[in-house]
Amino acid sequence: MPIVSAHLMSRDRLLKARAKAERLRRAQGEPHRLHYFHQVDDPYSALLASRLSALLERYDIVLSAHVVGPPSESAAPDRGRLVAYSRVDAQRLANHHGLNFTDPGEQPADQVLERVTRRLVAAAEQGRFVEAAEALSASLWQNTVAQDTLGQHETAWPEASPSQTVAHLAAANAMRQRLGHYLSATLYYAGEWYWGIDRLHHLEQRLQDVGAQRPGVSGFLFPLDADLANPVDLAHPSPIDFFFSLRSPYSAIVAERVFKLGRLTGAPVHLRYVLPMVMRGLPVPSEKRRYISLDAAREAHLRGAAYGRINDPVGRPVERGLALMPLAERSGQGQAYVLSFMRGVWAEGIDAGSDRGLRLIAERAELSWTDVQKALQDETWRQIAEANRAEMLGLGLWGVPSFRVTDTAVWGQDRLWAIQEALLQNASFSSQDSTT
Repeated sequence: MPIVSAHLMSRDRLLKARAKAERLRRAQGEPHRLHYFHQVDDPYSALLASRLSALLERYDIVLSAHVVGPPSESAAPDRGRLVAYSRVDAQRLANHHGLNFTDPGEQPADQVLERVTRRLVAAAEQGRFVEAAEALSASLWQNTVAQDTLGQHETAWPEASPSQTVAHLAAANAMRQRLGHYLSATLYYAGEWYWGIDRLHHLEQRLQDVGAQRPGVSGFLFPLDADLANPVDLAHPSPIDFFFSLRSPYSAIVAERVFKLGRLTGAPVHLRYVLPMVMRGLPVPSEKRRYISLDAAREAHLRGAAYGRINDPVGRPVERGLALMPLAERSGQGQAYVLSFMRGVWAEGIDAGSDRGLRLIAERAELSWTDVQKALQDETWRQIAEANRAEMLGLGLWGVPSFRVTDTAVWGQDRLWAIQEALLQNASFSSQDSTT
């Protein structure tokens, strides 16, 4: 319900919950305790593990580490693409931030993975996880098969027994689910989750707000990447393929940023709409839905995007919304219509399944109601959406929002910086070519 979601997603509710957690911590005399969940063969875990020591140096915190297994099938329905993309994306992040990670093009060998897991479990239970994870993770990904990955750490990091390892993983998986998450490379602090190095700035801001930073600490380990602010003159800007779903909160909060990037660079934005995962028969567990909704609210606040008063458009509202996409694009109002629909269902609580709601959404995007009624009878959008989905999968992507510029294809609203870089870089190369 829009009224309920507006409360749950509000910044005021979040800040009050944080203040309550801090009062409770102080009353109980507890330290600032973070729980970290690490999956040994997850590249994002490797990246975050490499900066845990820096986090501890910057803040007066206590870290409890837990070694977990991979997410469930329902939380990661296209596991093959997720695994392959994670390595490529982690390499992109490592290059961007100067981190120590090498994508070998394959996952670590099972026998090496098993032994590293046992060593990290032992280190976690001995309170030595941070040092062990940084050393072992770096070695694991630089040398995914050879046994010298293990041999060089034989003395420093003993192994837990098989039974201890199984028990630790089971307890850690259960704790992660009980606290409300499904992924690794995640930090939990006083009621909130922070995924990977991408959300570390949210955690650092919160710790600074309660005075947990050490003397002289300011700023963030990974500052937010800035969007392009001013127009740039690109001779032949490459088009941006924007894969999105009308039911995706992350698509909703990034849409205006994508269109603005197109305007500032002159790059055409191709609207590649797809059906939501749940309407394609892919399950979405409750902890995943809740985390995405709350995280999107946090990200929307940071970017100044309208979000929170939600009227979930799953089912008929999405189908009606997509049925108008061909009309909107023919009318030259594709972007305006997407923004109107997204704002309507994700920020204003409009019921797009009703004629009254859809009419409001359409008419403020300058689509006539007469044309809308005709477009609702046209099923052409289904073939287009399916073709878009097939193209997205062909890029090694499976979720939205996703983006492509020439040979750069990324997933997630927090990777728009990579598309911006690709646009500017491609334009630079084109300019150099024209002068030679």
